[in-house]
Formats: sequence, structure tokens, C-alpha cells
Amino acid sequence: MTYYNRLVKSGISRRAVLRGMGAGVAASTLALPTYLRAQTAGTIKLGYLTPATGPLGLFGETDGYTVQKIREHLGGQLVSSNGNTYAIEILERDTQSNPNKAAELAGDLILNEEVHLMAPASTTDTILPVMEQSELYEAPCISSGAPWQAVIMPRGGGEFDWTYHFFWGLDEALNTFVGLWNGLETNKKVGMLFPQNIDGETWGNDSYGLPVPTKAAGYDVTIPGYFQPRTNDFSAQIAAFKEAGAEIIGGITYPDDLKTFVTQCNQQGFKPKAVTVAAALLFPGGVEAMGELGNGMSSEVWWTPAFPFPSTLTGQDSRALADQWETDQKRQWTQPLGYSHALMEVAIDILKRSTDPLDREANREAMAATDITTVCGPVKFAGTPHKNICTMPIFGGQWVKGEKWPYDLKIVDNSVNQLFEPEQKIVPLAW
Repeated sequence: MTYYNRLVKSGISRRAVLRGMGAGVAASTLALPTYLRAQTAGTIKLGYLTPATGPLGLFGETDGYTVQKIREHLGGQLVSSNGNTYAIEILERDTQSNPNKAAELAGDLILNEEVHLMAPASTTDTILPVMEQSELYEAPCISSGAPWQAVIMPRGGGEFDWTYHFFWGLDEALNTFVGLWNGLETNKKVGMLFPQNIDGETWGNDSYGLPVPTKAAGYDVTIPGYFQPRTNDFSAQIAAFKEAGAEIIGGITYPDDLKTFVTQCNQQGFKPKAVTVAAALLFPGGVEAMGELGNGMSSEVWWTPAFPFPSTLTGQDSRALADQWETDQKRQWTQPLGYSHALMEVAIDILKRSTDPLDREANREAMAATDITTVCGPVKFAGTPHKNICTMPIFGGQWVKGEKWPYDLKIVDNSVNQLFEPEQKIVPLAW
């Protein structure tokens, strides 16, 4: 059961729980002499939280690297639009992929470290509890790396004063899947694969999940029983897809489950023209794990080296960022890299534009007025679809044989966002 479901089940409000979690931190802060609690004159503190370790570590693996690059670029100083030069500290914290730890760390950064801006990076389990603490203790918070509904709706969906977020939404991701399938000649029959967990329940929901835009686009949908994560037998699902004549598979899985499913499809003679799933295909390792069967897999795309926007900090384009990562880390670029950089771009831009970057109120006003084009695209809080949200570009992608690495992710569909043209057209799975 997730952190948030446990709160609901217990009958205790999130605000009450978070206030309790921060009580010890607040008490220790109040016990300090005034001169120790005072803000360090001329030093801006930026709190950066990431799931650097734990089961969500792949989402946070580019954060520490990017933060260090930005530190080096800034040289420990920030020149504000008010004409002053400030020292700047970026305080990194590892949430360990644990929402309770994220809330605890956020409370400490806000109340003890007295940071001037919070920046939680990537995944709902990191961002949502940090947002809750930031709203509760009135600290400006800018975030990215989770579908916006996941960090707005659990808090009631209303407007907020201290927390802003830029990323695409679940609805846009779902429509991206349909856009991918529209690029193929098929019988318009889709089999859907969902795990028996919160992700499966969300993506498979008949009111707002993947079946909704798929049916609206004229596709027939078959949903057999949800599978247990880490199962070693997908025979029932494959049999149902065969009987329905499905030529497309869509849904959400994690890498090990997708590898098992695709391997058994091949063994049992079920060879759809497209396998398009979320989560499992975000990272190169998940595709490589399938060997030759990984060729042609498709998914949503957050960011790739094909994005054409230069960094407002370093001037590098996305290709240069990816190349630098691969040279430095000896590993293939990965989608969160772009958003690690974009989050730092927006955070630094807020502090530069603030009339007083040592004042949280001034930083909140600068955050709400953000209007910047990052390596991931334009960020501006214009009031739609929500006061505190800016939706970002999302595309459809297909993994193809690479030259430098086993597979590379190419943008093949721009039906949801037309900021730039696809790199190539989607092709059916070869099997």
C-alpha cells in the first residue's frame, strides 16, 4: 500500500501527518539561538531531492551528475537581476525512493537548513511528499518528472500557493500511444497488458485510463485478467490476445515482466505488429535485456538528443548533453537526463529573476512568473490546464538498432505535440 493510501486508510489527513513529521524538526529549530537560525547573508540555498538509490534509482541516476555540472558552471555564485551577486549552495538529498524519507528530508531542508527554493526531481514518491511539506511550511517548490495529475489530484486538485510543476499529463501519454498505433496498418484490435498494482489500476481504468482514448479512436480493446508482477507465465493473456486477433499490445509493465511476456509471445507464435508499454521501455537497459526481441519496441518519449532547444545555462543542445554524459559516464544517455538539466535551468532562472533570492515570498512570485525555454521545451505557467502546471512536450518513440549502442530511441510520432517533426516513421515489429 502506498504512503498516500495508508494516510487515507488511517483516516488521518495528509496535512496532519506531515505536520507531525515536521514537529520534531521544528522543535529543534526553535530551540536554537536566533543568530544560528538566521539566514546566511548573501548565500542562496537550493534544496534538490532525488531518488538516487532504491527501486526508483534509474529515474534519479542523472541528477547528481547534472547538479555537479551546474555547480561547476556557476562557480558557487549567482548574479541576480537586482544587481547583487550571491553565493549559492545546492543541497542534495537522496530520498532512497521512499516517500516518508522524502517528506522527512523536505521538512529538514525547509525548517533547519532554511532553503530558499525546493526542487524535487522525478517520480511521484519524491515529488508529492516534498510538495506537501513545501505547501505546509510555505517554501517555494519547483518540480518535474511525474505526470502532473499524480502530484495535483492527490492533494484535492485545487490551486496552490507554493508548489509549481512542469511535465506532461497522463492523458497526453495515453494519446501518444494511440498516435503511435495510428501510424501502422493494423486491424485496429488492441490487447492490453496491466499488472495487478496501482500502476495497472491507473493505466487500465475504464474512466480515464488507456482504454478510453483507444476506444475513442475506433480500436477494439481486449483486457484479460491483470497479471501478478514478476509472474513467469503469461499464457492466459497471450491466449486471450490470440483469440481476439489483437495486432497491437499496449499497457504498462516493468522490464523483467515485459521480457518474460515478449519471450513467451515469440515461443507461442503470437507476433503482434506493435508492443507499446510505459515504464519498461524508458531506459536502454530494459530494451537490451530482451536481446533481439527489443528491436522495434515503442513507448512514450520525455526527452531525447533530438530535442532542438539549447540550455539557458550552458548553451549546449540536447545532443551535446547526451554526448557529454556518454563520454563522462561511459553509459548510454537516458531520458531523465534532459529533465535533470531542465529542472536546474528553471530553478536557477527563478533565483536570478527574483527581486530578493533570499526571500521565499519573492522567489514564489518569480516562480509563478516563469517564462523560459529549457532543453525540454518552453516552461510558462499560463493557467491551463491548472494554475500550478505547465505541460511539456511528449512524443511517441521506437527503439531501433543503434550504431554506438545496441539500441537507440527515435521519435516516430508527434501527434500530441508538434514542436518538431519525427525523426522517422514507425515500422511493424520484425520478430
